[in-house]
Amino acid sequence: MIHRRFARPRRRVATVVSGAIVGAVVLTVALTACSSDNGAGVIDTVGSIDFVNPLAIPPLAESTVNAAGERVFDLTAQEGTSEFVPGITTNTWGYNGSYLGPTLVAERGENVRINVSNNLQEATSVHWHGMNLPAKMDGGPHQMVEPGAKWSPNFTIDQPAATLWYHPHPDGTTEHQVEMGLAGLFVIQDDEEAALNLPRGYGVDDIPVVVQDRRFDAQGRFISDVRGYIGPIGDELLVNGTLAPYFDVTTEVVRLRLVNGSSARVYDFGFSDGRSFDVIGTDGGLLPAAAPMDGIRLSPGERAEILVTVIPGETVKLQSTPPNLGTSARAATRNAGDDTLDVLELRAADTLGSIGAVSTTLANIEPLQKADASVDRSFTLNGYTINNRLMDMTRIDETVEAGATEVWTVDNAMPLPHNFHVHAMQFQVLRVGTKSPPPELSGWKDTIYLEPGVRYELIMQFAEYTDPEFPYMFHCHMLAHEDAGMMGQFVVVEPGEQAGTPPTAHDASVPKVNRAVGSGPRVISEAHGH
Repeated sequence: MIHRRFARPRRRVATVVSGAIVGAVVLTVALTACSSDNGAGVIDTVGSIDFVNPLAIPPLAESTVNAAGERVFDLTAQEGTSEFVPGITTNTWGYNGSYLGPTLVAERGENVRINVSNNLQEATSVHWHGMNLPAKMDGGPHQMVEPGAKWSPNFTIDQPAATLWYHPHPDGTTEHQVEMGLAGLFVIQDDEEAALNLPRGYGVDDIPVVVQDRRFDAQGRFISDVRGYIGPIGDELLVNGTLAPYFDVTTEVVRLRLVNGSSARVYDFGFSDGRSFDVIGTDGGLLPAAAPMDGIRLSPGERAEILVTVIPGETVKLQSTPPNLGTSARAATRNAGDDTLDVLELRAADTLGSIGAVSTTLANIEPLQKADASVDRSFTLNGYTINNRLMDMTRIDETVEAGATEVWTVDNAMPLPHNFHVHAMQFQVLRVGTKSPPPELSGWKDTIYLEPGVRYELIMQFAEYTDPEFPYMFHCHMLAHEDAGMMGQFVVVEPGEQAGTPPTAHDASVPKVNRAVGSGPRVISEAHGH
């Protein structure tokens, strides 16, 4: 179903302000968000969707091995068109295609090189979300790729098997570029995961499920005129770029790699009949043991691997029920917290294959010890600031020593949603408020939802990659918030070394007239007309 939307101007927020002005900005933004970002009301699509389109499976990226022994991938960011609804063309962007990108697969221990070409009409970057790698290879806002230019990051895969992903990360325009379609998966494999009896037939019983909410106008264009404080709220779901998708299941157990690829929306994934499923992995890889659940909350950027069992001939729907945002009822309604959405229909064949009993004891995760932490840091998210600071590309906010174990305590001081992502890092959760983390937070994480008023105690050990000038990022992964300045920078240095001066991004990386809070409606076009 296609809807007509109307556009209104976006707001603009300065990125360099004094401490006194920052406080005023926080208050103003919070009040404005409450008064004008009214959201979409309650959206309920259960029973209203005809699942008529076979689920698209992103192709596996082709690769070669060069003379240096590197596995080489080629990615091209490009414009295209997509027919989400037959006969209606939507302008979209993708990697190596018109929408989304191929799935990159590499083994732990491999050296990889990714040749990124930019065929867009604006600068972009590619961030390897969840990957442990040197700062210059991270693909943040300091590593912009100009139109017509190429960038070839190379690094060694040095972390456990996991479902990672890649997406743009330009300072100030990430939401726009992701909404246009730039995103893809990066799957890491290792010997520990390969030794387990788990579904791993890509596209058969091991299925990527990239979920994004979108809104269309009468001409089929993406629009984002309906927004909450969180950002754009879509009224239709694309799964791997497929509207109203179904998947034909041919095995008793299917592995779904769930990715919240939305700019703003929080999901609570479960099944239409309330059946239990096993969570086997989160952002940074497998859990110690399979965790039976009937729902899992994922905020933007978070991932989860689940196993669901089906019986011959049945049909069941993957759904998202109202997520617990930890806010007031009014704030939840304005920020997609009361929505119930049909996501994907699973259709089991009359005869199903079997791999036998699946493994339930999974990864050996050594807990990081708080006693080993050399530094405690605190981060408070409020308005569009972290620790009362808006993003400044020229400022280093935190300096970390290589190999150090640190505890980061993060809290959301607002009565509205935020989450928190740390680049090039997988952390463990020590405490959620006064409690130990639930099973779904017992493994490696790089992104976590922050319920208002709850303190999250995270512990992490930093790698040996050092660079006193090239920073990594930490930020809210609700992309409107990130674009508005809810982001900071840290460098990893040798013991006793001081932070240097970060490189400034090229002018093309930040359209100065569009440094927006991210709450103004606009038609999303290939010309970046917002």
